[in-house]
Amino acid sequence: MYSAEGLGFDCHMWPWAWTEQRAWTGEGGMWTHRWESEAMSQLVAVVFVSQSWSRGAKWSRNSQLHSLRPIMKGVRCAPVWLLFSVLMLRALHVDASIHTYKNGKFAAESNAFIYWGGNEGLYASSNHVQGQGAANGRSFISFESVTFTRTEEAAKMHEPGTTNSQVEAIVVEVKDKNKIGDHAFPGKLALCCTADLARSTGCKEGSAIIEPDAQNWPLSIVTRFTGQHLTASMIHQKINITKTGMYTLIFVACERELEGLTVEGKTVWKNPTGYLPGRMSPFMTFYSFMALAYGLLGAFWFFQYMRNWKDILQLQNCISAVIALGMSEMALWYFDYLNFNMTGSRPMGITMWAVTVGAVKKTVSRLLILVVSMGFGVVRPTLGGLTSKVLLLGGTYFLAAESLDVVENVNTINDPPGKERLFLVLPVAMLDALFILWTFTSLSRTLEKLQARRRFAKLELYRKFTNSLAMAVVVSVAWIGYELYFKATDPFGERWQSFWVIPAFWYVLAFILLIVICVLWAPSQNSTRYAYSEEVGEDLDEEEVALTASTTATKPSLIVEIEKSGVKPDSKERKSVNTDVFSLDDDLEEDKRD
Repeated sequence: MYSAEGLGFDCHMWPWAWTEQRAWTGEGGMWTHRWESEAMSQLVAVVFVSQSWSRGAKWSRNSQLHSLRPIMKGVRCAPVWLLFSVLMLRALHVDASIHTYKNGKFAAESNAFIYWGGNEGLYASSNHVQGQGAANGRSFISFESVTFTRTEEAAKMHEPGTTNSQVEAIVVEVKDKNKIGDHAFPGKLALCCTADLARSTGCKEGSAIIEPDAQNWPLSIVTRFTGQHLTASMIHQKINITKTGMYTLIFVACERELEGLTVEGKTVWKNPTGYLPGRMSPFMTFYSFMALAYGLLGAFWFFQYMRNWKDILQLQNCISAVIALGMSEMALWYFDYLNFNMTGSRPMGITMWAVTVGAVKKTVSRLLILVVSMGFGVVRPTLGGLTSKVLLLGGTYFLAAESLDVVENVNTINDPPGKERLFLVLPVAMLDALFILWTFTSLSRTLEKLQARRRFAKLELYRKFTNSLAMAVVVSVAWIGYELYFKATDPFGERWQSFWVIPAFWYVLAFILLIVICVLWAPSQNSTRYAYSEEVGEDLDEEEVALTASTTATKPSLIVEIEKSGVKPDSKERKSVNTDVFSLDDDLEEDKRD
């Protein structure tokens, strides 16, 4: 550490080193941490599952239930996450591209007092964009009603009528960060020009050290106090952006007497096509395409559903719900971003709806994959005693996912503090790990049952499903590795234009898995033949029964197969069993079979 008369201070104190915090991650870092949350959740899940299997553990039904107990106990703490979400919403009060400063206090960083004003990816103004309102082709940073307030002690140090202390607003592109401050000493950085530096480098003492290029960038806007006035206001002005890049705004005060300085007001950051920040703008198009994709899938599913509505399984109703939730989520996110782009702010209402629907969809999707893996409706008629455990796990996951998404999205673009954010990410990561572990354990047991009972058609169906899930896990691990590489090689967010691909991948992967399930369990005239049923006598040969095959025989297929087996139709009794996944009846006979 150095005093105001020194040459500099430790680099980790200066915003260039704030990569892990917020100064150079772009858009306040919200989207950085959004994909980091997903990556961390998936990574913890994969590591936890791989370690469990590497120990050669054999997961019986009792061991599955035993592994659930710590998680189930954690549901009692779920309201804490919601309470924390509310507290964070009160603390984080920044309206998207309109960065508001309310009694913002400058932080003392060795020979300077600084306040971070925000940073976003901005595209250059374009004459090719012909639009009205926000989409008018202009890109700028506008300073509106920005006022600095100093202490009374600092004001009394000057004579009335004089121009004295100054505050600088520095706008710099991230790649030009080395043009700010003095870097003569390795590991040290002097932001403000001292008497020693003025003699050695020719900088202006008492001002920030800037080496502008031919276009006068980085840009410094100076605001001075006069007389003994406590406040000084910036002139309302707009900085036109002529070059695409990641821009950062920092307010700097070099004089020691300005300790305790605060700032009020707001700055507006705008791109050529609207107020949506550069790294977020591709998501509006992405969400529109995803909503269209879900709509097409829904149309196909609805057509098949209506054609075979008499043979619909409860499982297929769950699939219908997931498709509807996915389409609603994508549509809500699109309209949220559209409003954001037009106004520069994010109202809580529509964002909250998008977050809640998204959390419900993620929860239902995971529960759907889990119950399918358990063989619900195929190997077992109900979940029996596991129903309450599955519901409890789903409810806990919803609360954790909802809390995390609310804090990261609703009415803010800034990050929650690191420790608090970790507190929200870890429950989601552990619950994801539990879902993956339970899913593959259940799949293994389901395949064993089908093999033992010689249900070859169903066995082939479940093998395809298992291979699809395994491939999804492998691809997820590979993508997590790419995410870590992307972050490690771009600490300052300079590749912000391609950033949208990172979180978009997880939406696409979930959609592909949904398509696989829709294809495997598509409604057809033969759907009910895959439903669970109790039959007296020898097992029927299901080789000739296909899930998506159409009926061509004049007799009901079941009767044909019974006749082939040499048993009269009236000598067998087919027993219908409740196939409701959320049935609370604990089927004792099913427990005995398992």
